[in-house]
Amino acid sequence: MASSSSGLFTGKSTSSKLKSVKLLEVLNALEEKESGHSREEIFIAPPKNAAGDFTDEDSGDEDGQRGTHVPGNVLHAFVVPEDSGTREEEDLQLQPAMKKQKAVVEPQRVWTKRDIRPDFSSWTATDPHMEDLKSQELSPVGLFELFFDEGTINFIVNETNRYARQKNVNLGLTAQELKCVLGILILSGYISYPRRRMFWETSPDSHHHLVADAIRRDRFELIFSYLHFADNNELDESDRFAKVRPLIVRMNYNFQKHAPLEEFYSFGESMCEYFGYRGSKQLPAGKPVRLGYKIWCGTTSRGYLVWFEPSQGTLFTKPDRGLDLGGSMVVKFVDALQTRGCLPYHIFFDKVFTSVKLMSILRKKGVKATGTVREYRTERCPLKDPKELKKMKRGSFDYKVDESEEIIVCRWHDSSVVNICSNAVGIEPVGLTSHHSGANKMQTQVHQPSLLRLYQEKVGGVGRMDQNIAKYKVKIRGMKWYSSFIGYVIDAALNNAWQLHRICCHDAQVDLLAFRRYVACVYLESNADTSSQGRRSRRLETESRFDMIGHWIIHQDKRTRCALCHSQTNTRCEKCQKGVHAKCFRAYHIR
Repeated sequence: MASSSSGLFTGKSTSSKLKSVKLLEVLNALEEKESGHSREEIFIAPPKNAAGDFTDEDSGDEDGQRGTHVPGNVLHAFVVPEDSGTREEEDLQLQPAMKKQKAVVEPQRVWTKRDIRPDFSSWTATDPHMEDLKSQELSPVGLFELFFDEGTINFIVNETNRYARQKNVNLGLTAQELKCVLGILILSGYISYPRRRMFWETSPDSHHHLVADAIRRDRFELIFSYLHFADNNELDESDRFAKVRPLIVRMNYNFQKHAPLEEFYSFGESMCEYFGYRGSKQLPAGKPVRLGYKIWCGTTSRGYLVWFEPSQGTLFTKPDRGLDLGGSMVVKFVDALQTRGCLPYHIFFDKVFTSVKLMSILRKKGVKATGTVREYRTERCPLKDPKELKKMKRGSFDYKVDESEEIIVCRWHDSSVVNICSNAVGIEPVGLTSHHSGANKMQTQVHQPSLLRLYQEKVGGVGRMDQNIAKYKVKIRGMKWYSSFIGYVIDAALNNAWQLHRICCHDAQVDLLAFRRYVACVYLESNADTSSQGRRSRRLETESRFDMIGHWIIHQDKRTRCALCHSQTNTRCEKCQKGVHAKCFRAYHIR
């Protein structure tokens, strides 16, 4: 990626020509910028030719000295300013002077000093699907398989076998083996080695019998190298994520199907790590992962991922409705939400997305929205100058409402001056919030408008999801450009399953680590290759039966004999795969 052919560009809104540069030069230039400049970020894009066979090739051995160096023809990076203007503004900058005169001038808004009078209906929706999930009392594996269901597993098996046949390899992957691979990937999130082959080493300091007994090392490597999610003969060349598009569609469908039906949602950016050359460089500031693929995400306020779409940048995706790219993605998320019914959802997002125009569009769709906003996107709302507001005491604010569409813009003075916009929440009731005063070294009470308070309470859904994913994310990665993205999807599915577990299981909740351990152990033990186990199957049964970790009693359709009292039972232990009565369950798992 250090060569000029690596596809690294600087994207400036005032320049119509892309300049090819070295990644090191880009990173150094961004780090040398003063803090007063607008924030910029590295954007990693998949290859331009999404249908090319070279995008499926590995770029080197994982254990090699430069094994993470992905060729320039596979990945492209772009430096783009975060606060780029709307599409119309960018087009006007690039158009000749004569064409600028033909631009449509929108009518100027009339701003009035009063509180907002929203006309949205109140939230009265119920969620029968969630009540049904609660009644089923699903185990962690059952919740995870709401997303990686039988249809998705069979789809991945078929596409992987198809791709192997195209390479003249008779892979013969089965659903059982794929679940073993998924179990190992999940396990790598909380047990990781410098080299993944160390799981199978016989050395006592690294050997992991749960992995080694589930699947042979060479078989895992072969399956992992051919893992595939689309037919190479039917790829959309205009879609840079065509290699994983069928998986994205399936996951979005399953995520939305089982999402909790709530009033409040967050929209924001998530980052999927890219482990390429100089992958330790992290830009922009403020993100836990700052170099990799950007993912547009819509979540509940607690962090359940409802909808996601990998960003392809303004260079590859044309915004619509006169919005910038971020605003267009918010509208797409709202459209996905409204497939479950045109309800008065309330969406929260930050200044990357907010504009008065976006608030107007969402209001017409019957959707509430609140978000911080940059001053140049307020459509000339005549608020007090920030310098003047800073001279006033903390907690001071000014606000105006657009007469025609009931959109409020408020400027509030706290530790800094904050602009916020909403089409649903106003100033009243004004509350009090505590802030630490550095000068007096004590807590002080300052006034806080209602829309600021609600925004602070509900906007953090994407951040909570990122935090959960970052704790135990999949560590095993391949060399294909989409390898890290697959790990991100698995982590997101586990996060969602755990969120449902917290809602459905009030009496027997487990934390995220225990939840992931349960899924990994069941997948590895229940789908292990028994054709050549011999005496080790007895060892597995003995060790797992008494480990007191992740045993869950579930219903079974066919009655079998209880492993303890030997009478007929219609329940079994999901981990041990043995029929056990509820009354015998505890005694069976104690030595």
